[in-house]
Amino acid sequence: MSRNGRQWQEQPRFPGTHFVDTRLYTDADIFREEQVKIFGKTWIIACHDSELPNPYDYRTFRHPAGPDLVVLRGDDGQVRSFYNICPHRGNVLVHDPSGSAQKLLCIFHGWAFDCRGSCTGITRGKEGYQDRFGASDASLREVRTEVGYGGFVWVNIDDDVPLLRAHVGDALELIEPHLREPLEVFHFQKVIVNTNFKLWHDTNSEFYHDYMHYFNRVTGMLQPGYFDRKYRPYPNGHVSVGSMQVRYDKYEGGEERRVGWPGLEPGGWLLIDLFPGVTYNLRTSVIRLDTVIPLSPNQTLIEFRGLGLKGDTAEHRACRVRDHNSIWGPFGRNLHEDLLAVRGQGSAMRDSSGGSRWVLHGREEGHGIHDEVGMRHYYAEWSRRMGRLSSSPYAGTKP
Repeated sequence: MSRNGRQWQEQPRFPGTHFVDTRLYTDADIFREEQVKIFGKTWIIACHDSELPNPYDYRTFRHPAGPDLVVLRGDDGQVRSFYNICPHRGNVLVHDPSGSAQKLLCIFHGWAFDCRGSCTGITRGKEGYQDRFGASDASLREVRTEVGYGGFVWVNIDDDVPLLRAHVGDALELIEPHLREPLEVFHFQKVIVNTNFKLWHDTNSEFYHDYMHYFNRVTGMLQPGYFDRKYRPYPNGHVSVGSMQVRYDKYEGGEERRVGWPGLEPGGWLLIDLFPGVTYNLRTSVIRLDTVIPLSPNQTLIEFRGLGLKGDTAEHRACRVRDHNSIWGPFGRNLHEDLLAVRGQGSAMRDSSGGSRWVLHGREEGHGIHDEVGMRHYYAEWSRRMGRLSSSPYAGTKP
C-alpha cells in the first residue's frame, strides 16, 4: 500500500525512546544548544600524547563547542591547554596546526608567552601601563587537561564539571587492559562530511549497517560468534560491544594478520563508543580512534587516528600500517562506505519534504549485535543533558 505525505509525518508506533525527531539533525538552534550544554560541559580528546613528543611541542585544536585551543608540552614535560587567544586584543595566537616553540609571540603587538602560559613580555609595557598592568596580569586562559586512557589528551572548557574518570566511569573496562603499553599515532586524517555529527555516532553505535560492508559480512557476520556479541550500556551515554574473532582468511585473497595486540585474542575486535562523539576501535593489530567536531547542523569534521605500540619494531609497525590501511585508510574496504552512508542520510534530512520526520531506533534483539540499544542509550543521555526529549524536542517536556 502506498503512503502519502501525511502518513509519513505520523508518529511511529513505538515508545518515545525508540525513535527521534529528524529535526535534531537540522535545527540551528538545537545545534547551538548542543555546543553549550553537551560539548561545552564534557571531556573531549584533543590529540594524543605521542603528537607532542618533546618539550615546547604544540598542536592547535578546534574544540567542538567553538573555541580554538592550543595544546602545549611544557619544559617540565606536562601537557597543558589554553585558549588560542592573546589576552590583549583577542588575536589568534598560534596559526600553524603543529610545531615547536619555546615562546608564543602574538603577531599583533608582540606580546610573548612561555610554554606554561605565563606572559613573559609586553612591548613598551612600562611606558603604556606604568604600574597599573604588567606581564603577571596577562597569562593565557588555561583549559582543564588530563592525559589518560591510552595516552590521549583530554580537554574540558568547563572548570566545574567532574574529573575525566567520573565521565568515563567503567565504559572502557574491556579495552583498558590493552592500553597499558605506550601508544603512538602513525596515521592522522581529517574528513569534513556534510552530515550531522550524531549520524556519524549513530553509525558507529550500531552494527546493523554491516549489511553495507561486504568485507564485514564475510569476515564477521558469516562467522561464529558474531551474533553472540552483546551491547553493554554505561552511565553518561557510553556503550561497549563485546569481543569476537574476525576471520580475515575468509575474505577472497585474505589471510590472518601476522601481528596481534598484547592480551587480545588472535583476530579480536573491541569497540567502545563514548558520549558525545569518541570511538575506540581495537581490531586485531591496530587501534582506530574517531573524534567528531561539529561545524554546523549539516557539517561535521571527523578526526581519525591509527595507533600502534610505541615500542614496535620496524617490521611490526609496517604490518600494523598495512592492516590499518587495508580496512580504515582512505582507500580501505570500510571507511569510505561509512562516510558515504552518513553523507546520504544528511542529504535526505536536509530536504525532508519527501520523507519521514522520524528516525527509528526500534530494533530489539536482547542487546545483541543488531539491537539498537546503543543508539537509544545515546539519545537518553542527549535528552537528559539538553532538557528535551529526542522524540519530541519541541514539546517543552523535560526528560
